[in-house]
Amino acid sequence: MYLRFARRRKDGKEHRYWSIVESKRCGGGRVVQRPVLYLGEINDSQREAWCRVVDAFDEGSQQHRQLALFPAGQGVPEHARGYGLQVRLDAMELRRPRQWGACWLSCHLYEQLELDRFWTERLPDSRQGTSWRHILQTLVCYRLIDPGSEWRLHRQWFEQSAMGDLLGEDYSLVSKNALYRCLDKVLPHKTALFSHLRQRWQDLFGASFEVLLYDLTSTYFESAPPDDENDKRRYGYSRDKRSDCVQVVIALIVTPEGFPLAYEVLPGNTADNTTLRGFLQKIETQYGKAQRIWVMDRGIPTDEVLAEMRQSDPPVSYLVGTPKGRLTKLEKALLERPWQAVRDGVDVKLLPDEQELYVLARSRARIDKERAMRRRKLKWLWGRLKDLSAMRLKREELLMKLGAARDKARAAWRLVDIEVDPQIASFSYALNRDKLRKVRRREGRYLLRTNLYEHQPEKLWKFYIQLTEIEAAFKNLKGDLEVRPIYHQTIERVEAHIFVAFLAYCLHVTLRARLRPLAGGIMPRSVLDKFAAIQMLDVHFPTSEGRTLILSRYTELTADQKLLASQLNLDLPPQPPPRITAAGQIARASVPAL
Repeated sequence: MYLRFARRRKDGKEHRYWSIVESKRCGGGRVVQRPVLYLGEINDSQREAWCRVVDAFDEGSQQHRQLALFPAGQGVPEHARGYGLQVRLDAMELRRPRQWGACWLSCHLYEQLELDRFWTERLPDSRQGTSWRHILQTLVCYRLIDPGSEWRLHRQWFEQSAMGDLLGEDYSLVSKNALYRCLDKVLPHKTALFSHLRQRWQDLFGASFEVLLYDLTSTYFESAPPDDENDKRRYGYSRDKRSDCVQVVIALIVTPEGFPLAYEVLPGNTADNTTLRGFLQKIETQYGKAQRIWVMDRGIPTDEVLAEMRQSDPPVSYLVGTPKGRLTKLEKALLERPWQAVRDGVDVKLLPDEQELYVLARSRARIDKERAMRRRKLKWLWGRLKDLSAMRLKREELLMKLGAARDKARAAWRLVDIEVDPQIASFSYALNRDKLRKVRRREGRYLLRTNLYEHQPEKLWKFYIQLTEIEAAFKNLKGDLEVRPIYHQTIERVEAHIFVAFLAYCLHVTLRARLRPLAGGIMPRSVLDKFAAIQMLDVHFPTSEGRTLILSRYTELTADQKLLASQLNLDLPPQPPPRITAAGQIARASVPAL
């Protein structure tokens, strides 16, 4: 990289405009220059009335003063005495490149949700000057941009990011003990945060809260089982296929648009059907009684809880999936009912009951998907059984291989009748066509139950398919935000870790809500990756008097970054003001932004 200037004559005078450029060799032997930083005009003639005046911070006097820049090879003109500064352009250095764009975008989303104001009132600075609210903001942005452990944030990530520049903090912000101590301070404000977020979702995006989606997931630990019987880390049904690890269960409530409303951390051995009653009371206590529609998957509500929802005042509406065993009981009555088309490729049958309405939905797209999955598994299992029948194995080896095949294709295994000889290593297998016909009849079909008699079938179907939003929330928490595995050793820190991930998910949802009107295919992760390419670096200009002029600059946006910023109505902040070191002082690698 080197300095290049462009000449321009204006009113009979020559002006020079300086830029930092780098040479790039292209095909055919051509060399082109890519602008990295634009520095503007630096006058090199005494006849020019004045030069570009920049606002710089003098670290010696700890105040701002006006400086005029001149090349070191020429003297300072009389009119610039007292504020002229000679810089050695040939000794210019670029130092400490760090990621700026994604950090700035995350802070922008954080401020849009007014989380900075929310935490300023609840996390005052310590007497030693520790800014707990800035530590929490750093933890949340780190979880959104490049999730990892608090140790990695302390040891590596903070120095490679521009969070210090954006928050006006230095490396002491992320001392290891301060990060962990900050986690201990946030949980008491969880309920207040839920109320704050509800208002922000409504103000920013006009979110409604008539329909609530409720579901549960689990997340595991890379740690030994706890000795405390009251600890929430327990063995239980693992949705992550990690039954060897202790876990906790996370229950989450979101709106159909995906805006999270509340969550709770439950013991890892909690049964799904024991959680709904407590959440109904929690939402009613916090937000009052209202006409709400709860949408849930099968296995969460019990008949007793649904009866309580129907008998409450006002009645609580619900739409839930039902186990397929109930379909067997109602199959004869449903056969007499006609199909009704609710949308292209989706038909329903309605079966009124004394207190509920049963809805049998059939999706042609889902039928094709489930049949393709079943055929693929059955084809694999059939080929595996054929191979095993031709092998010469001991009986114990045969049983182990059959067990492995069953674990890999359990659904297909139920469609095959297998008989193993009790004496020798031999078995026979045959397709159970009765079971296959029964499975084919139920593929792509859902049986729902609800107390919403007055709603149209197409609206009920729309409510139910919105459960994909809460599945997407869990996918983002476990994927992009890497809430698992958890390494903390105390349950309080575990819940604080999940709390930080929840805040990061709120930023993720805010960005997605801003992208949705632009194009459905733009994902928040791709936008964050685009902005992460915007770097900040320090441009060091030594002066003739032994000081150093430091210009912290973020790089010029590329065409796609400018397009995204324009579409999202993002106004990037001005470049930070220059700084100048005190006489005889070495330029610091990192200083607070002004």
